[in-house]
Amino acid sequence: SNKRKMLFLRRTILLSIASSAPAKRWSPWQSLEFAGGQQVPRHRKTSPVMANMVEDSQDDRLSKLPDDVLLNIVERLGIVDVARTTVLSRRWKQIPAILSKVVILAGSFEPKHEDWSKLTPDDIVRANTTVLEATRSILERRAGSLYPIHLLRMQFYLGDESILIGQTVANAIATQKVDSAEFTILTKVRKKCTKNELLIYGKQFMSFFDSCPNAFGGLARLTLENLRLGESGFPKIFSICKQLEFLSLYECDMGIKSLLEVEHPQLSELVIVCGRFERVDLKWAPKLTKLKFNVFRCRDDPFCLGYVPLLQTVSIINVAFTWHKMLKLSELLDKAAISNLSLDFKSEKIWVKPEGRRQLLPVFHKLSILNLINIAEECDLTWTMFLLDGAPSLKELHILVRNHLCEMVTGKRRELPVVCKEKDKGLEWEPSTSDFKHHNLAGLSIYGRFHAVDKLVRFARNVVEAAVNLEDIRLYKSPVCVRCKYMLQEWTFEETSWLRYEFSKEIPSHVRIHFPSLGQVF
Repeated sequence: SNKRKMLFLRRTILLSIASSAPAKRWSPWQSLEFAGGQQVPRHRKTSPVMANMVEDSQDDRLSKLPDDVLLNIVERLGIVDVARTTVLSRRWKQIPAILSKVVILAGSFEPKHEDWSKLTPDDIVRANTTVLEATRSILERRAGSLYPIHLLRMQFYLGDESILIGQTVANAIATQKVDSAEFTILTKVRKKCTKNELLIYGKQFMSFFDSCPNAFGGLARLTLENLRLGESGFPKIFSICKQLEFLSLYECDMGIKSLLEVEHPQLSELVIVCGRFERVDLKWAPKLTKLKFNVFRCRDDPFCLGYVPLLQTVSIINVAFTWHKMLKLSELLDKAAISNLSLDFKSEKIWVKPEGRRQLLPVFHKLSILNLINIAEECDLTWTMFLLDGAPSLKELHILVRNHLCEMVTGKRRELPVVCKEKDKGLEWEPSTSDFKHHNLAGLSIYGRFHAVDKLVRFARNVVEAAVNLEDIRLYKSPVCVRCKYMLQEWTFEETSWLRYEFSKEIPSHVRIHFPSLGQVF
């Protein structure tokens, strides 16, 4: 009804007014007392607007909605706004005690800078202190609640408050039903940590870990950064975090050229970014389905697959230097039989070695989706056909060709001896048979700047000749990141007309050329 719509609109406006109160003038965590599930605001004298909100909301229909419907609405707000809604009416005061999703992020309490590196130490301490206040206010007062927490997500900085946050979470896990708990633990220096800082953060983290093992024992997801641990660090983490399903490590290791051995019964997703590991040995991970390696520094294979029977998705991202070896996917994946593979070359040297069908078939016979990302524009694309030849079940092929200046080695660094000058050296490939045909490829998507359109047309022609059932090719403009977002993302009539003409000269008429908007990439 129109009346209901007006009430809902009015409520939305009032919520916006409430949430606009300056954080420095009113901290919801310091101003609420919880008693028997009732939360009583103790902030300064209620303003006329707030008074009207409380008075007018006594009889509104929104407050009379069933708990599950009201929770669905409130849980779309940030935790600060959730706390502020408690002043609206008696009905709303009970909401924090019955939340099914508790998400408390340090980033919600930080000053709004475009660049997080501008945060001061005081900003970080203030944010961490507020996270602790919020955690205590929400969790400690839910004791005896009949409402389970389906998701408890915490993000905070490694610091003096960490232990108290961890102990509060541990108590909640022990006394309440928490289906899934998650920690994202940040360090005060986020990037370009020195060796000494890595060691300090590593010791600080292990001290925190040892102080509240019950909190870590109940975690399903854990994200860590900038830690250099001792030899016993990761084995202890894996032994205590028995419920762990997701683990992300950014610049974490046990020293330069250290070996990480992974044995875990529940781990299903592993992300490793920029670590100094010589190798990661996935010895026993029976539930692992996703593996992502982002920038590895070792000279040999970055990982070794042991017992990983459910592994389906592998993503490898790297900037290859002269001392990186050319990886053989047949040896690296070791008969894992994956279904989804992404290779990102960061617009630098290609670091995979073309192989024959006989070598690749054991690892690629189930491969259905292949993403080849950030291939430098000067590289020839013929070599990519070896992947098509070795993956007879492939259904979707996505290829992004661009010189992405935000990720490439540029300036004086380009002249360093470790930087590869020939980006496609050593990529010679011959098909397994002269009449090589592929019968399952249904979609070919090409993303790029299209400066070297002749290479793209030649590549598309090769794919069409091999993939006998391919009928559609989709051409997308190159995706952009935050730093190059000024670039136009929609096709112009002149561009599409030119590309249609160029492709029509080499591509059979039964293959349709499409020019979709970019949308979501990969």
